[in-house]
Amino acid sequence: MLGDMILRALRLTVRVSAVVQSPVLHSCRALHSSAALWAGHNKWSKVKDIKIPKDAARARMIVKYTMMIRIAVREGGPNPEFNVALAQLLEQCRNKNLPKATVEGAIKGAKSKPGVQYVYEATGPGGCTLLIEILTDNNTRSHQEIKRILMKHGGALCEGARRNFDRKGVVAASRDGISSERALELAIEAGAEDVLEIEDEEERPILQFICDIASMKSVRSALESLGVHTLSSGLEFVSHTPSLLTQTQLDTASSLLEALNDCPDVVRVWDNIHTQT
Repeated sequence: MLGDMILRALRLTVRVSAVVQSPVLHSCRALHSSAALWAGHNKWSKVKDIKIPKDAARARMIVKYTMMIRIAVREGGPNPEFNVALAQLLEQCRNKNLPKATVEGAIKGAKSKPGVQYVYEATGPGGCTLLIEILTDNNTRSHQEIKRILMKHGGALCEGARRNFDRKGVVAASRDGISSERALELAIEAGAEDVLEIEDEEERPILQFICDIASMKSVRSALESLGVHTLSSGLEFVSHTPSLLTQTQLDTASSLLEALNDCPDVVRVWDNIHTQT
């Protein structure tokens, strides 16, 4: 066991990247304890600084979480005790101080409001790949709008993009002054595959520990036993094939992701973008 941990530690690398959870771009570092795994919703450093008012960013975040709750309820029912995905979302909503009435309304209205979930596969500037999750009551309209946005920013719908991503567990934790070196040690000790240093929508520093889906609960428990304040856990698409883009391509990709996130039917966008160093 000790030998395995030493070997893993020797393979650790530190790379600068960033995560795209919204069009607001913040710095992020990916601290890898395994083969390179890039969070599919990454925002990157060295990209043109796109800022939107915090009130507008929060309003957008609330809309997106409302859509994700509707999807979770439709797939697993309204009782979080029997719906793990919904329970994880509700925990995230509490941590982000989303209005209780809004959350309850999303749960109650999930069955009554029309809408179907789709995940579009696409390519973007520099050959990067995207997964675009939508919730719509008119797929023809949404399909045309997503296609228009992609074409305007050098992208296109495609098949096969999903092969570049794995479904992974992600445990979010408060940074609480944890150093990069200690974050790597915690990832190894807890059995995580990777750890990212990011900022959330409110520019608070957090850590994201990437792990196998089956290990998510045990990784979270291990982190908590090590004194880490975990915030939430859930499933994400994580790319195992990063696309290295030039600065010009990054600028275009940044505009594309901003436009996609502005689309009212879009719930989430995952990408495999990384900067060239």
